[in-house]
Amino acid sequence: MSYGIRIRLFGDYALFSRPELKAERYSYDVITPSAAVGVLESIFWHFGLKYHIDKITVINRTERVSVKRNEIKSKISAAKIRTHIKSKKRKDLNNILLYSNTEINQRNSSLLKNVEYIVEAHFEMTDKANPGDNEGKFIEMFKRRARKGQCFRQPYFGCKEFPCYFELLEKSERVDSYYSDVDEIDLGIMLKRIDYSNDEITPVFYHPIMRNGVITVEESEELL
Repeated sequence: MSYGIRIRLFGDYALFSRPELKAERYSYDVITPSAAVGVLESIFWHFGLKYHIDKITVINRTERVSVKRNEIKSKISAAKIRTHIKSKKRKDLNNILLYSNTEINQRNSSLLKNVEYIVEAHFEMTDKANPGDNEGKFIEMFKRRARKGQCFRQPYFGCKEFPCYFELLEKSERVDSYYSDVDEIDLGIMLKRIDYSNDEITPVFYHPIMRNGVITVEESEELL
C-alpha cells in the first residue's frame, strides 16, 4: 500500500546541472525527479521508506539567468582525512585545507529563475522498516513536519546555495500552470535517479514529455 503526498516547492534560483556539460554549469529546464526526492528526504527521511515521484507540475514560465560562480577545482581525499585523524598533530589544519588562491575556479552557470513546482509523490515501505513501522505513521509524520516547515536539513534546488522552500498542499485544488494551454513540450533526455543497487552507482535517465504543464514521471520512458 502506498500513500500520496502533494507539496509545493518554490525558490528564487535553481541549478539542476546537466551531467554532459562539465566545463560550464547549465541547468535542465525543470526539476529532476532525483532532486525532488532529495527535497522530500530533507523534510522526512527514514530507512524504512522509499519515495517515488508521480507527477511534476511546472507553475512558472522557465526563465534563465547567467552568473559566474566560484567553485573548488579539487577536493580533499578521504585518505588524507584518515591520515590527519590518526596524526598526533590533529590541531594543525594546514595539511588538509584547500587554499583559495590555487583551488578556486570561476565558472559560468545558466540558472533557472523564480521557480515553482507542484510535486505529487508516494512512498512505499522497504524491507528495512522496523516491525512497528506502518504507512499511516510515516505519512502523518511527514505531513506534520511539512505543515510546520520542519526539515532535517535545508532543502535546495540542485546546489546548496539555492534554497528550496516548501508548503504542504492539503487539498487537491487545481493550481494553474503557465503552460496549461501548451499541449506538449519535449524536454529531451533528463536524469531521473541514481541506482545504487549491486554495489554500483549508475545514473538512470528518462524522456519526459510535459503536457499542459504536467510531467507524468512514472509514464515517461526510462533509459538505462
